[in-house]
Amino acid sequence: MTINKPNSKAMLKRAHENMPLGVADSYRYWGEENTVFLSSMKGCTITDCDGQTFVDFRIAYGPVILGYRDQRIDNAVIDAITNVGAISGFSTGLDSDVVELVKSMCPNIEKMRFANSGTEAVIGAVRTARGYTKRNKIVVVEGGFHGLHDEVMWKSDVDNWDADSEQSPDIISFGGGIPANTRANQVSIPLNDFAALDAVFAQYGDDIAAILIEPIMGNCGSIASTQEYMQKLRDICDANNSLLILDEVKTGFRVAKGGAQELYGIYADLTTYAKAIGNGYPVAAFGGKAKVMDTISFASDGVTHGGTYTANMIALSAAKATLTVLKETDALATINRVGKDIQALLSRVFNKFNIEHCFAGPDSMFGVHLGSTVPQNYRDWKRTDSELYTAFAMNLIENGVMLEPDSREPWFICEAHQTIDFAWLEQVAEKSMADALKA
Repeated sequence: MTINKPNSKAMLKRAHENMPLGVADSYRYWGEENTVFLSSMKGCTITDCDGQTFVDFRIAYGPVILGYRDQRIDNAVIDAITNVGAISGFSTGLDSDVVELVKSMCPNIEKMRFANSGTEAVIGAVRTARGYTKRNKIVVVEGGFHGLHDEVMWKSDVDNWDADSEQSPDIISFGGGIPANTRANQVSIPLNDFAALDAVFAQYGDDIAAILIEPIMGNCGSIASTQEYMQKLRDICDANNSLLILDEVKTGFRVAKGGAQELYGIYADLTTYAKAIGNGYPVAAFGGKAKVMDTISFASDGVTHGGTYTANMIALSAAKATLTVLKETDALATINRVGKDIQALLSRVFNKFNIEHCFAGPDSMFGVHLGSTVPQNYRDWKRTDSELYTAFAMNLIENGVMLEPDSREPWFICEAHQTIDFAWLEQVAEKSMADALKA
């Protein structure tokens, strides 16, 4: 971004005195010139502290399923705070209200527990799987993201991998402070690779508690499991008495009312939710089969789960209101229609410049890949033209369209995006690509 941002620079200078990198979350630091400080949000737009307004397709990495400051949700939260309270350390009827709403849309859920973030939900699900199976190892998929706790903060170093090499990418940590021994019980395999899946079960099967996978990878351009691979996952877990954990932190209540499992018709033993469940309010959950969830108990070998802020009234009132809207209105149909229209718009722009391209994932969180074929796994992503995409994305941001400038992040659509000027968006996209190619 080259537009002068005096207030943003002053904000970052001040923030450097108070926080590492000058931000509360490391992923919000975009460098000294480009780090964004906001003053307001409404619908599908955000306005920075220098007064520039953006149409936002980042929407906080996906939680805002309806739109910023949606009155249907905010009024429910205000009502809960005014008439009930925010937190008590005890239970309320809201707990079961929300669980029953989830169960009405998600046949994979028989019992559920709440959490405060996707990270916490994954921790709870993995611990429950281990408690139920009495095993240790978790199989994960390259390119998947399961939160910021040590055990899942190991990744395939595709960025520095030679795509023409016959060697697999190195496995590295996300950074410092992650003990090497936290990798001992995690095994990583490529997505949609049947042979790799068979091999890992042949080697470790007796100690595999679960497969943990995003069926549609929300941090890898929405690259998705094939239908056949999802069936293979279900079958191999059943045959090995391992559990299938589907991480639907990003896909849950976004890609369909019943999440990705509704699209595939294949159901997990345990599922994690967060993001869209509360339209941006901090609420998460994990749940699944009753016999598995009932491992959470006060028995001597039972699984422990809890948290001071878990199932607070702010979070649950937001979840109840959001899930009710998603269940009872055509919000998701609108979101999918808008996503499809935006992909068609982008395709026209790319075709005008003879740029090979394809889209991955569902219309509500589609990935854009500059190349001739849809990537089937993280290694395939390496072969796309991510540098051109980043240049295009940075130009979009400069011209008032906010998105993550990394093609591993999808375009997230919310209900409020139906109000945007599509002709304007196409003109901006065309200019942004023209400038990227010139550069």
